Amino acid sequence: MAVATSVRAAGTRRTGIDSRYRRGIGRWLVLAVAVLVGLVILAPFGIMLLNAVKSPQEYSANGPLSLPSSIYLDGVLAFWERTEFPVKLWNSVFISAVVAVLGALLSLLNAYAIGIGRVKGRLWIVTLFLLANMLPQEALIYPLFTMAQSVGLSNSQWSVIIIFTVIQSAFGTYLLASVLGTFPPALLEAAALDGASRWRILWQVVFPIMRPTLSVLMIFFFIWTWNEFFIPLVMLTTNDTQTIPIALASLQGDRMMDAPTINAGTLVSLVPAVVFFLIFQRTLTRGVTAGAVK
Repeated sequence: MAVATSVRAAGTRRTGIDSRYRRGIGRWLVLAVAVLVGLVILAPFGIMLLNAVKSPQEYSANGPLSLPSSIYLDGVLAFWERTEFPVKLWNSVFISAVVAVLGALLSLLNAYAIGIGRVKGRLWIVTLFLLANMLPQEALIYPLFTMAQSVGLSNSQWSVIIIFTVIQSAFGTYLLASVLGTFPPALLEAAALDGASRWRILWQVVFPIMRPTLSVLMIFFFIWTWNEFFIPLVMLTTNDTQTIPIALASLQGDRMMDAPTINAGTLVSLVPAVVFFLIFQRTLTRGVTAGAVK
């Protein structure tokens, strides 16, 4: 009897070890696939880095995949001087930051009126916001350019800020209205019984709960506005108002392309966005996690 019990116990231990071993193999396979996908994603950046420190003559002779014989930094200096990069950097940061703040604020006000205010036809209003966000920019650029000229905002950064604030808030309103539509009514009733006005309910009850979601929206609005090209290209016509994507496009001519300078400029342009993401990565993670818990 004791022998049988010991045999069963040994079999149970062996089964547990085997199951843990199998789970361990699966985890290693998932890790290997994740590493492989990461290397595939990082490969273009590695090639870009190789070509950014390579002279044009070496690039033409050996191709984009060859290792540079020496470090060539004239491409970075040429991009910095030709595009007046500090000016373009400030323009991109200013426009993206203002759009992020104003877009999130406008989204919150619209969603509060639609999701909690219970306006009539709220479903149709939210649908219109979603459809407006899906319109292509090419269909909007002519009336937007004409209106900017008529109100004296031609070649003004504020024209781009107003346009992207409205565009980004369309998506933000759709998202926040869906969330506020399920907001606990007991909290609102308790605040109303205490004599709080709608404005006080918004800033002291709704806003603290929605703060993580608003932080995520601001991060997305900043990155989306930072990468915009078409509308700033049309609306901003002088070097002192243009943004970084337009500066990168100006490096490519009609008949020739300086590949090392373009790669160097692209790498330099990526640095502010990467730094911004690293700074607010924890905020983004907390916002997504808080939204998931709710």
